[in-house]
Amino acid sequence: MADAARPAWASAPGPGAGPERVLRIALVQMACSADRERNVAAAEGAVRAAAAQGARLVLLPELFESLYWPQVEAEQLFELAHPVDGHPFLGRFQALAAELGVVLPVSFFERAGQAHFNSLQLIDADGRALGVYRKSHIPDGPGYEEKYYFVPGDTGFRVWSTAVGRVGVGICWDQWYPECARAMALQGAELLLYPTAIGSEPPASGGLDTRDMWQRAMQGHAVANATYVAAVNRVGRELAADGAGAAAGAADGAADGAADGAADGRGESTFYGSSFVAEPTGAKLAEAGRDEETLVIADLHLDAARRFRAGFGFFRDRRPDLYRVLLTHDGVVREDS
Repeated sequence: MADAARPAWASAPGPGAGPERVLRIALVQMACSADRERNVAAAEGAVRAAAAQGARLVLLPELFESLYWPQVEAEQLFELAHPVDGHPFLGRFQALAAELGVVLPVSFFERAGQAHFNSLQLIDADGRALGVYRKSHIPDGPGYEEKYYFVPGDTGFRVWSTAVGRVGVGICWDQWYPECARAMALQGAELLLYPTAIGSEPPASGGLDTRDMWQRAMQGHAVANATYVAAVNRVGRELAADGAGAAAGAADGAADGAADGAADGRGESTFYGSSFVAEPTGAKLAEAGRDEETLVIADLHLDAARRFRAGFGFFRDRRPDLYRVLLTHDGVVREDS
């Protein structure tokens, strides 16, 4: 589509330029249950609704197939992981992408040999799987016990050429790291996407409401890279999964699985939604509320953003020769390393 009003920061195209690319995207802000089939069906319905409104890329939340089970450590929950080949729902979303002509980044819990990853498959608008990204930064703290489950990703930061442009995707904790955003931008990403599961911090972490910090960090990525950034989150109060009940509930599609099984209170979070899209100035272009299940729709002026990015000079004036310190843990560059 190319009929959305050009934003104030965007220059007009030069003489002889062709039609401007304007991409409509949608973020699916949804609540999740212990019933995998119900979650997947809800996600599919939301993708169809987004496509009906003209979206050509639709972003689903992190690990939307179930409750956010990494609130607790329980070895039975490894049963939720599946290999890419023969996966229970990735093929379904490939067929959906091809039917609707939309690009779908799909988050899932991956088992690969003896390793487990927090992964995402990028599906192009013709249904082809372009590849898998494995989450690089893995959190570990009260309410977010991901290091128990996930190996740090080994794919590196990835950017794909899709039917709608160059797309880079990080996953949740990745979104706090400027290095991740810059790495994707350097690879030519025109849009940075972050599927997320984030909510209230437990008392052990001080109970801080991180919503505004969370948004500002990514708005900073939009500014520093002069590009569009979109983050999607889930909503609702979730009781942590309690071992085998959760694994069986998600695997079998039983609606009474993990949520009821966690009534012992070992883990609980209220996910704060607030999914949003930021434009290259960092301003929020579109945003959802904290508790509503909804679609966030935004029109992105990709060619105008490319001109803005080139003109601003952030990439022209970089000094990679001075950045070796970023490859260290302690800030000390050792000449023999």
